[in-house]
Amino acid sequence: MNRLHRWYRALAALGVALCATAALAADLAEVRARGELRHLGIRYANFVTGAGDGFEVELVQGFARHLGVRYTLVPTDFAHVMRDLLGQDVVRQGGQVTLRGRHPVKGDLIATGFTVLPWREQVLLYSAPTFPSQVLLVARAESLQRPIKGSDDLAADIAQTQALLVGHSLLVMEGTCLDPANYGLKGKGIQLRPYLQSSNLNEMVPALLNGDAEFTLLDVPDAILDLQKWAGRIKIIGPVSEEQRLATAFPRSSPELRRAFDEYLVQFKADGRYDKLVDKYFPGIRRYFPAFFARKG
Repeated sequence: MNRLHRWYRALAALGVALCATAALAADLAEVRARGELRHLGIRYANFVTGAGDGFEVELVQGFARHLGVRYTLVPTDFAHVMRDLLGQDVVRQGGQVTLRGRHPVKGDLIATGFTVLPWREQVLLYSAPTFPSQVLLVARAESLQRPIKGSDDLAADIAQTQALLVGHSLLVMEGTCLDPANYGLKGKGIQLRPYLQSSNLNEMVPALLNGDAEFTLLDVPDAILDLQKWAGRIKIIGPVSEEQRLATAFPRSSPELRRAFDEYLVQFKADGRYDKLVDKYFPGIRRYFPAFFARKG
């Protein structure tokens, strides 16, 4: 009986390993065979609104139609989105990233205003850029700190903005585009206050207004919306980062799915559908990134 039990357990373990391997190897052929494209999306700005629409929702819905498969939105959050894609925990230690553990793979791609960051590129494949961004320093309107004057030297503007933070408190969210480690803000005499209530970036401004810190970080797409939503209550101090790119992320085991998306994106931009989405969900953003939106390829 014990021998039979051990044999059963060995078969079960082999089955789990094979299923996990198949999940990690998901690519274009498997998506088409399944007949479904699973979109990992996080409620954030107007990329995924939570109401069944959003810039990324419509973009990926079009990709699903392009492939001839049904579309499914799989809600997640920034704390789990990479694990839900890769089936493993992503552990970042300094500039190195390792994968550990084993979890269910819940989606085929991440499209949610997802910033291209060097540490993420160690374990993900990114598409061609889908949207521009930049991280800004934000304060309450009554803050005594005035916005920097700005210049034609972005590096100097970033240095000036970051210097203003020394000795002050900054609300951040680690593991996201608002992680202070991404911009060299650790060990600089800044009182870093990680936001731990959730991994929802939409909560950063309410927390700032609640007095959780003197400053926080926002990226431009979110800042444009928050300046409207919280009109007269927040202000932009200056840039914290260079211009960034947002893109759709895929597992490294899905090069053909990524290639198919890039081909679709070229068509999507060429026929005007992309411009309509930009104007629908982020009106006014073109003036911040004119060069990016002038490109059609």
